[in-house]
Amino acid sequence: MNSNFESTRGKKIQCSASQAVIKGIANDGGLFVRRDMDILKINISDLKNKKYTEIAEIIISKILDDYPKESIKYCVENAYDKKFSSDDITPLVKVGNDYVLELFHGPTSAFKDMALSILPYLSTEALKLNEIKEKILILTATSGDTGKAALEGFKNIDGIKILVFFPNDGVSKVQKKQMVSQEGNNTYVYAINGNFDDAQSEVKKIFTNEEIREKLKEKNYSLSSANSINIGRLVPQIVYYFYSYMKLAEMNEITLGEKVNFTVPTGNFGDILAGYYAELMGLPVNKLICASNENNVLYDFIKTGTYDRNRPFHKTLSPSMDILISSNLERLIYHLSGSNNEYIKSLMDKLKSEGKYSVSDEIKNSIDNLFYAGYTKGLQTSETIKKVYGEYNYLLDTHTAVAYSVMEEFKQKDPHHKNIVLATASPYKFSKAVYESLFGENNADEFKIMELLNEKTRVPIPENLKTLKDKKDIHTSVINKEDMKNCFEVIL
Repeated sequence: MNSNFESTRGKKIQCSASQAVIKGIANDGGLFVRRDMDILKINISDLKNKKYTEIAEIIISKILDDYPKESIKYCVENAYDKKFSSDDITPLVKVGNDYVLELFHGPTSAFKDMALSILPYLSTEALKLNEIKEKILILTATSGDTGKAALEGFKNIDGIKILVFFPNDGVSKVQKKQMVSQEGNNTYVYAINGNFDDAQSEVKKIFTNEEIREKLKEKNYSLSSANSINIGRLVPQIVYYFYSYMKLAEMNEITLGEKVNFTVPTGNFGDILAGYYAELMGLPVNKLICASNENNVLYDFIKTGTYDRNRPFHKTLSPSMDILISSNLERLIYHLSGSNNEYIKSLMDKLKSEGKYSVSDEIKNSIDNLFYAGYTKGLQTSETIKKVYGEYNYLLDTHTAVAYSVMEEFKQKDPHHKNIVLATASPYKFSKAVYESLFGENNADEFKIMELLNEKTRVPIPENLKTLKDKKDIHTSVINKEDMKNCFEVIL
């Protein structure tokens, strides 16, 4: 079996693709990476006129190389089926002279569905491939969308339980309701007193806690993750970069080989890292534009080469991006450092002890060649929603509005390349903020505002959100972050 994957922090920890999917995170706290990503080239001419599922099979098979082709085909066909409300899976919509890639037509109306619809299938196939009889406990921290998408993807799957933690006051009311009303005989959800970074940090500690791992082993369980720290979450996200590029070519907006810009709203750096992997694999990318809100730690890093999380944490109109510890940045620096595991370990140790680190001039120059960063404050976000709706009759959610605003800023510097903005959620998941951006303050219940927004804009409410308000709250526990490690006793 190929051992093409290794920990970012230690070359000695190596495994196959399917083993990396099962493990989620390496025992040393590092993230699994494929060290030869830069030689896995895709000939974009081979993707002409192919459906989303066909492109997905080609790309996922190339990276997750120990899965038989028929297994990948099975996973893809079961993931991207009628639970997506668009036959295109990810429609590319022209808005003015630019394009919005709608990644929110899945079962939970967020881009996380693109990966979390297939991860359960990749996980169960991986267990078969490795002849693993242990049961799996999926452990996940969420800033809002990952939690629901993971719960929906893994619910009622034999041999797997899923435990999700979310910040009690750090998600929208719709996101919260989606999670606390989650059905399924294997789903467990806890709100925590703290923010997403608190939840994510505690989850990472649990993964590297030998005592917890031993207790789980006694009960025939091992840990895995549904966060983008899991390579099985990340790889499927590469697909929509290639797919949107090919759609642009089909529309005769570009010629094959012409470079385009992708603007990505991101907090944990996973969605934009998938774009970096696409570029490594041969996608003609001019710039990957990293769009942040007021928690602009990534903006500062890309501009200066110093990552510093020692700063105030802001609650914003785009809560899924309210993150100061961007886990997937570790993978980018690993690749740009020439796969220097010891260097990555030293940076991550420094981040843990001092809350900051700086990369070398060589790495900073590599970042400058491909990445651009911008950020948007709350008022700008609201103004962008209003402007785009007024000019183009197109409704943005608060996260996509951040990206759209940053894209417009970058167009002043580069008016020559086509632009694709990644739309990461339905506007109805953040209906209060979107409504108030367009029509002014409204103190009605968020679900009532959802209806008002629909009445005034005629933009359809996604089916999964229409009846959400009537669902029964099942998971009502609120705990302190220090108590997260004790939740296993209840669910196993």
